[in-house]
Amino acid sequence: MSWYLGRLAGFDLETSGVDVEADRIVTACVVQCGGGQPVQSATWLADPGVEIPEEAAKVHGITTEQARAEGRPAAEVVEQLVAALAEAVLAGTPVVAMNASFDLTLLDREARRHGVQPLVDIVGDDLRVIDPRVLDKQVDRFRRGGRKLEDLCRTYRVALNGAHSADADAIAACRVAWRIAQQRADVGGIGLDALHAAQIVWAREQAESLAAYFRRTPGKEHQADGVRTEWPLVPAQRAGGES
Repeated sequence: MSWYLGRLAGFDLETSGVDVEADRIVTACVVQCGGGQPVQSATWLADPGVEIPEEAAKVHGITTEQARAEGRPAAEVVEQLVAALAEAVLAGTPVVAMNASFDLTLLDREARRHGVQPLVDIVGDDLRVIDPRVLDKQVDRFRRGGRKLEDLCRTYRVALNGAHSADADAIAACRVAWRIAQQRADVGGIGLDALHAAQIVWAREQAESLAAYFRRTPGKEHQADGVRTEWPLVPAQRAGGES
């Protein structure tokens, strides 16, 4: 059976910012769908322990005051989130995440920050990820326009109700991945292991292309050095500066 006809585990975070090394989880969702079974969704609201900038609150709608009043302790949320993903991965379910290297890297750093065993340390080589952003850039390289989740939902005719809420984005990412796999035999017709490995290569090539664009674009040259090529997450820095 093709991988996209089985169970998928959508994963999404809404955060205090876009720095994976320093920013924090505000809301999160893991939604299991497909495979002829009912949808199962788990969501979390965390008190991140830091101020949520106004710009971030405008995106996901959660203010510092709300997070402090209604959110659960960040360490508790991170532990439960890692456990939910680990359970899915160890059951052979691929994790579907839009721009996976952001969400998985930030979760990894949050786990280390709060003394929680990181997902990669639990599941090891069993982790299989499907990233609609990487897939779309590979199969439709020259399409003009944006590549955010909202853009992909329009392109692949997927409903997105409540963009920038973790639960809506997680299920939409699964649906976009399903659409791409349904339409493209080079995505839906290969095994999950091979597709995961292919995405590592595609993501690196896409990042290298972006860095090259920055280097040749006046005023953007400085952004090239910040482009990371690792996927599906950036390894944590170890003692001595090694990664």
